[in-house]
Amino acid sequence: MLFRQLFDQDTWTYTYLIADPQTREAALVDPVIEKVERDFQLLKELGLKLKFCIETHVHADHITGTGKLRELTNCEGIVPENAQVSCASRLIKHGDVLQVGNIKIQAIATLGHTDSHMAYLVNGDRVLTGDALFIRGCGRTDFQSGDPGTLYDFVTQNLFTLPDETLVYPGHDYRGHTVSTIGEEKQWNPRFAGRTRDQFIELMNNLNLPNPKKIMEAVPANEQCGQVAIAS
Repeated sequence: MLFRQLFDQDTWTYTYLIADPQTREAALVDPVIEKVERDFQLLKELGLKLKFCIETHVHADHITGTGKLRELTNCEGIVPENAQVSCASRLIKHGDVLQVGNIKIQAIATLGHTDSHMAYLVNGDRVLTGDALFIRGCGRTDFQSGDPGTLYDFVTQNLFTLPDETLVYPGHDYRGHTVSTIGEEKQWNPRFAGRTRDQFIELMNNLNLPNPKKIMEAVPANEQCGQVAIAS
């Protein structure tokens, strides 16, 4: 399997390229509109055919590159079920499997950061956790119908039940981390380790974080697959 972790320094966002080197089929998870040229060039250099652009959720901190990449490559845009995104090529639900050549990408429901969020288990040994689980952190739950109790339940029941050696690749990192494991996060993630559900809810309800600087443009743009002009 070809697996690349790509970074957008303006929004601290990771985009993931997954490809089968035999069939040349590829998928991008959480592409960023400002990085479409980089991603398209990489696909050309590696001789890959983009089959899917896959979203973990409707992002509030960046505009997706799916709309532009769909125009350039005729790929499918895959969005979690129940997201308010009418332009998706296909909605995906918990347990669904996308096939990229011989690579299996399985959707795992991870609601709570928003009310429609998926993580993706790739070939059974690594999970792309989006904003549900970060390395030593997690996504906020104070907008887009977020719910801290729901996030606690889905992380502890759907992610922390994966084998400890499963690699964790988050949607963002703000401190220079690139990869972790489920075992590490169960032991060392300060949001979850040693906390009850009620303690987690109290913590998340008192973070008092500022809104993402792009939230006013990003959410409505992502509800149209990023097919709008970027506000100046």
